[in-house]
Amino acid sequence: MFTARADDSGWRDIESRIQYDYYTEDARALSALEDTVAGTDEHAALHEYYLGLLFYRQALLAVQGAGAPGGGTAGQWADRCVAHLDAALPGGEDFAEGVALRAACRLAPLSSGERATLAAYRAHKDITRALQLAPGNPRVLLVDAMSDYQLPPSSGGNKERALAKLRQAVAAFDAERRDTQPVPGWGAAEACVLFARDLLDHGDPVAARDALERALVVAPEFAQARRLIGKITSG
Repeated sequence: MFTARADDSGWRDIESRIQYDYYTEDARALSALEDTVAGTDEHAALHEYYLGLLFYRQALLAVQGAGAPGGGTAGQWADRCVAHLDAALPGGEDFAEGVALRAACRLAPLSSGERATLAAYRAHKDITRALQLAPGNPRVLLVDAMSDYQLPPSSGGNKERALAKLRQAVAAFDAERRDTQPVPGWGAAEACVLFARDLLDHGDPVAARDALERALVVAPEFAQARRLIGKITSG
């Protein structure tokens, strides 16, 4: 099973750059990072993983309408993400982080209406495998919760169930941040924002604002969190 090494500071830097460009919704800067990540020849699994994360972020920005002009659709970015995650999992699927990110990539374009039943089925299959491999991993828990939040009931989604899963994911991220600096290590701010969205869906703006403030402690530049907290504040 894959484990990060002690000398993975270079990958932490790459992850931080990807995350910053995503949080600030700078699709052009994300695109410019592709050559940097592609040119890194250390640790094949992480090389493919971080190319996948880069394209996943591009897919999400495309869904939000914040992608670079002419940069491709959410579905096209998601396909590139899945291809790199497939390459990160040669000869088996024991890299839980990779399996979970591949599920997230399959989920990303669903909200834009580009994909449907087959993508949801494959995402569920990946999530089930990732949970078997690493049931307490916060990114695995986040992607599991995302599937329940994003998918309609006809595809297995359940926002009530997502709320409980997001509480668990946020707690797992809190524990991870206290104890380690893992590679990969993204997701804490995103978990808080999705948790806030689900809390708003359940009519709890006070708790939602608290979750967003926690997201901004982790990632002060997170544009989504700032917009959402502004919406709550303005009523």
